[in-house]
Amino acid sequence: MVLRLEEGRLVTVFGGSGFLGRHAVRALARDEWRIRAAVRRPDLAGHLQPMGYVGQIHAVQANLRYPASLPRALEGADVVVNLVGIPAKSGAQTFEAVHVAGARAVARAAKEAGVRQFVHVSALGAERKAKSNFARSKWAGEAAVRAHFPEAIILRPAPVFGPEDRLFNRCAELARLLPLLPLVGGGKALLQPVYVGDVAAVIAAACAGKAAAGAVYELGGPEVVTWRGLFDRAQGWSGRKRWYLPVPFVLAKLAALLTLPLPQAWRPLTVDQIRMRQRPCVVSKEAEADARTLSGLGLSTHAMAGIVPTYLQRFQRHGQFAQIGG
Repeated sequence: MVLRLEEGRLVTVFGGSGFLGRHAVRALARDEWRIRAAVRRPDLAGHLQPMGYVGQIHAVQANLRYPASLPRALEGADVVVNLVGIPAKSGAQTFEAVHVAGARAVARAAKEAGVRQFVHVSALGAERKAKSNFARSKWAGEAAVRAHFPEAIILRPAPVFGPEDRLFNRCAELARLLPLLPLVGGGKALLQPVYVGDVAAVIAAACAGKAAAGAVYELGGPEVVTWRGLFDRAQGWSGRKRWYLPVPFVLAKLAALLTLPLPQAWRPLTVDQIRMRQRPCVVSKEAEADARTLSGLGLSTHAMAGIVPTYLQRFQRHGQFAQIGG
């Protein structure tokens, strides 16, 4: 059997050096692709190269906000994966610029370059009339991609967990720093966290032609929890115990507005992120019925309990090795 690597098959991954990107690159490398990671700072993407054979993975400079930088990254590519996204706007990095105009530019350039397959990663909850700007921009980005690449495969993951995530690590960090944990809206909204390695496996499967062209896949883990349940687990796995302080959505949004002048890294939540927590973020019944899910692709899912405790040990009160000495 001739392997993709021997054939010289090439996949360009935009956003390949990020949290999801590095796992996607690893999965694609195992699947014998040549990989071109298109990133804003190639000099900071050296950590990708050890994931494959010598010369299998290399980084090039590209920025979705500058369409002129895209053709070089797409030259000779058989498949393109767009992972670029932002959790909140910062300066020129706005939802419109990145999620919509950026996605449009990549799809247009990919079609013009003769790319045969396009995989676009959106987000669960993307809707045209969503209350949050993030969710609306993700929906608009999907529409922009389809306008130029109708056969593109759209992936909508739920909140993603794994090492370096912004989900459980943020919960554990808050439990370490604060005497009381604020629960926006009482922490009643449902979510279906999905393991980053499982999302990467779907990306690899889609690139290999195992997903239906033009379909939208919703990716969630095997468990549905409330935000309070997620905080409970984060505390248990990090060895912390804090009381909760329920915060109504109105007060949470007011607090988010008051912290607006602070750097993004210092702000616990933005108003837009609070809007996202006002609605459930779970895989739809329609996607399950149509087999547009992880299990529908024949892929297994990983439970939180088997993954998360391994990287929350560092938040233990006396360090991650405290339990070894007894």
